[in-house]
Amino acid sequence: MKVAVVGAGAWGTTLASIVANDADTWLWAREAHVVDAIQARRTNPLFLPGFSIPPSVRATRDLAAALDGADIVVVAVPAQHVRATLIPASAAVASDATVVIATKGIELATRRRMSEVVSEVLADHDTTAIGVISGPNLAREVMAGQPTATCVAFAEPNRAAQVRDLLMSDSLRVYTSDDVVGCEVGGAAKNVIAIAAGVADGLGYGLNTKATVVARGLAELTRLGVALGGRPLTFLGLAGIGDLVATCSSPLSRNRSLGEALGRGTSLRTALAAGLSVPEGVQTAPALVAMSSDVDVEMPIVTAVADLLHGGIGVDDMVARLMRRSPKAELHGLGIEISEQEPSCVK
Repeated sequence: MKVAVVGAGAWGTTLASIVANDADTWLWAREAHVVDAIQARRTNPLFLPGFSIPPSVRATRDLAAALDGADIVVVAVPAQHVRATLIPASAAVASDATVVIATKGIELATRRRMSEVVSEVLADHDTTAIGVISGPNLAREVMAGQPTATCVAFAEPNRAAQVRDLLMSDSLRVYTSDDVVGCEVGGAAKNVIAIAAGVADGLGYGLNTKATVVARGLAELTRLGVALGGRPLTFLGLAGIGDLVATCSSPLSRNRSLGEALGRGTSLRTALAAGLSVPEGVQTAPALVAMSSDVDVEMPIVTAVADLLHGGIGVDDMVARLMRRSPKAELHGLGIEISEQEPSCVK
């Protein structure tokens, strides 16, 4: 089996390192020095310093060569670059290849989920062969072999099982689901909620505030996910609350860390200049606001974060706006039915 991982960031490098134990694995990187470092020293000092990459991982800048004949293609480039990265090499993707999207975000220009973007680029590809991986998967912890779990979602269960079997290990437990939409919405929206959680940390607030952000953030992403066709109980699984808790809590989360810097008074420009790349939540926030408006769903935390990032409000205004909203019933609009069959990711 050949696996092509498109994107040598921290998560792409981690996934390539996992599957290299059982497959001929190619890792595409845009940066020449990343390819050189992996090939010569078996390390990725730019995106994943301190870890050894298996010698069976072949790093390359030739995307067409990486994709040629691949049975499984893993997409792990930033959300705003997925379309532009894949278009030039789309002809190299085998028509029967399984495509796993590891990118969590929304394309700002089109408001498309990543599976929709990939389906448009690979116009002749079977859409049931395009799925996602989502869960509480901070790359450095996974690479270190710390026990965790993730969810792989495909409309076609055999595709999900194929990816599950490739990734499963003593330290990574893989569950399957057929709720691609729900897993995608959870993975994208949690990045924006994590910025709000980081703001709370930067302001010096305690666990009451953090728990409130997580719980109400979960309500927001559930409402949107259900409105777009996802199943409510998916958001109680790994791709929902699991990913949300990890991203809102960990110092390894770039989105949470950005929010913390903003909460401490750092400007957005300065905070972004300190990182290697723009955290996904920065551009996902306005995309989610537009999407939620399209389906008439309230997302007050996401909207407040978007206005903090792009609308000129300050952190004190953001907190005041959220706390002064009119009262609501707690479970309003969540669409949860007690009789609904549980997706496998929450079993």
